[in-house]
Amino acid sequence: MSLRIREMALADCDRVAEIRVGGWRSAYRGLIPQSHLDGLSVEADAERRRAYLAQAGGDVVNLVAEDAGGELVGGACHGPYREGATLTGDAELYAVYVHPDQVGRGVGRALLTESVARCTAVGHGRLLLWVLKENDRARRFYERAGFRADGAEEPFEVDGVAVPEVRYARSLPR
Repeated sequence: MSLRIREMALADCDRVAEIRVGGWRSAYRGLIPQSHLDGLSVEADAERRRAYLAQAGGDVVNLVAEDAGGELVGGACHGPYREGATLTGDAELYAVYVHPDQVGRGVGRALLTESVARCTAVGHGRLLLWVLKENDRARRFYERAGFRADGAEEPFEVDGVAVPEVRYARSLPR
């Protein structure tokens, strides 16, 4: 699949929100409470994205993947990693979302590759991410890309239910 990876623009917010909400509903079914998935709003997600991009600046990078026809099929976001309120010098992959119809076609890999390249280029020593402990498909995806669980775990609360997450890390070349 021919893809173009670029930074997200304001005009992309509605489509990225559709991809994110669709991705959550598909990937997290049975892993987090269905009430939360049912309550997700594309409109509210798009509005948050527009507000965030309008304030711009900072070290957070939002990427999108376009297919050969110019349709957005995925998105990713990375930026500084924080331990509490302290920046560590590492980077964090905050999200990779792929339209459910495009999963397994290289979109996620292309977005992840671009995030790794950009984090390496600015001198981060490691790229970390959090993934749902029970999300076996995502864990295999990150493991194939060189990430390893580093032993850190914490619960992510969704609608009053603790959903465990594990942290993955990958060293970046200097």
